Amino acid sequence: MDNQYKLTDHLKFIVPSLIGVFLFMTPVPSGDGMTIPIAIMADWLQSILGGYLSLIMMWIIIITALGTVIVKFIGGEKLNRTPFFKQLFNVTPFWAVTRVVAAVFAVMVYYQLGSEVIYGANTGQLLLGSLLHILFAVFLFAGLFLPLLMNYGLLDLFGTLMTKIMRPLFRLPGRSSIDSLASWIGDGTIGVLLTSKQYEEGHYTKRDAAVIGTTFSVVSITFTIVIIEQVGLGHMFVPFYFTVIIAGLVAALIMPRIPPLSRKPNTYISDTDDDIDESPPKGQSLLSFGYKKALDRAKTESSVLKFFKEGGQNILDMWMGVAPIVMAFGLVALMIAEFTPTFTWLGMPFIPLLELMNIPFAKAASETILIGFADMFLPALIAESIDAEITRFIIAALSVTQLIYMSEVGGLLLGSKIPVSFIDLLVIFLLRTIITLPIITLLAHMLF
Repeated sequence: MDNQYKLTDHLKFIVPSLIGVFLFMTPVPSGDGMTIPIAIMADWLQSILGGYLSLIMMWIIIITALGTVIVKFIGGEKLNRTPFFKQLFNVTPFWAVTRVVAAVFAVMVYYQLGSEVIYGANTGQLLLGSLLHILFAVFLFAGLFLPLLMNYGLLDLFGTLMTKIMRPLFRLPGRSSIDSLASWIGDGTIGVLLTSKQYEEGHYTKRDAAVIGTTFSVVSITFTIVIIEQVGLGHMFVPFYFTVIIAGLVAALIMPRIPPLSRKPNTYISDTDDDIDESPPKGQSLLSFGYKKALDRAKTESSVLKFFKEGGQNILDMWMGVAPIVMAFGLVALMIAEFTPTFTWLGMPFIPLLELMNIPFAKAASETILIGFADMFLPALIAESIDAEITRFIIAALSVTQLIYMSEVGGLLLGSKIPVSFIDLLVIFLLRTIITLPIITLLAHMLF
């Protein structure tokens, strides 16, 4: 290694990166099995603030809506001196209305006003009283410590090392391997978050960001355990997770090569960004070139204050950017799922297909096929009453590999800067269903 680097430069890359890998990617034992330190910290915070989190999230959503309305009246240019707050509150009319609707929903759910359709246990309470608690705590710690993964050279090292794998297989830059790993081991929300930040900073093209956000923001190992336990097949976790990985990888190979993802422009967020070259110069190995790039990146980080400022901005960005969208879109989706036969009707065309695949209780199973678009947990809730293990197994695995669900990952993607629309998400969800269902069914018939 060149003499231009001092010991402190090496330490500045190694120490923060190792802490980041430990917090976001190292499985550790917990009361519910294996999880990651960030999730343990989030659980700890939820246990301390438990009774207050619904109130806190309601106020975060209200303040976001008020800030957005005020900025709409005074004009976004008034915030030119504070670009962070300008991009936080100066949103399009559509998102401004969404935030106001979310604030109204949050107040109605918290104070149980209006109809039980809105504040019921399986609609508003599920969101404000459960899911948003998790998002509050995960976003707090993930947002604060995200710079450890992003700013100290780890992405630069992995970007170089993994480019020979990620480019040919998934048409993605090597650095995306960290995003994928963080969501797989940690949480899909963390994956979306990392992807959005990398895109905003000009490290991913629009196409890269859309592919990673919709293909690799897999739910955590922890959540897959919850799903398989819900359908009464906890003892089959290992073959279940193996099935999810196989189906997920096949979808990841196909999805970037077909519309809508293949049609996303391969341009960066700013037209001035140059294409990032992750290949080493002649005469240098991948490892030494990647390590040198990592040291150069780490050298640019000089201040603890900057670290905490960026972490704080990440947290506000996630709380205020994402929570209102999850509240608005998630609640509408859950109300449709819970109180209308929409998803039963939508599932009917799948009955002949399920019967052709020799899946028992095809009619009951068909009702779960598309309901996962509202919330990933809904198929498992319906499936637990189906009297065939193979059918429950298939439904559980499909709900995980479909990936896009509006109460969390879908809402997060729409709330982020990643260039995907609601229609994109719906089409991607349907395509992932069509691709992964036969694979899961084939593997299930081998297992049962």
